[in-house]
Amino acid sequence: MAGGDLTIFQGSPAISLKGTRQEFPVKADIHPMYATATVKCACGNVFETRSTRDEIHLDICSNCHPFYTGKQKLIDTAGRVERFRQKYKKAGTN
Repeated sequence: MAGGDLTIFQGSPAISLKGTRQEFPVKADIHPMYATATVKCACGNVFETRSTRDEIHLDICSNCHPFYTGKQKLIDTAGRVERFRQKYKKAGTN
């Protein structure tokens, strides 16, 4: 079974493998409902996804995360980043 070939049908008591007609019965009434959920970030961004929960609260999302917004800064511990830049700047000019 390759990744992504497993399909679970909501409301159906069986799991079907993609490209086959073979079904594997699963226990009824033990699986949580997978419905639309509202995701709210501390920055105010709101979007919808699917989850077993109705509402999800985040501290940080892709709209306010420094890596995704391009505002990420290098933390210079004891001048190491600056020393590295100076070292290789000198090496490249020779």
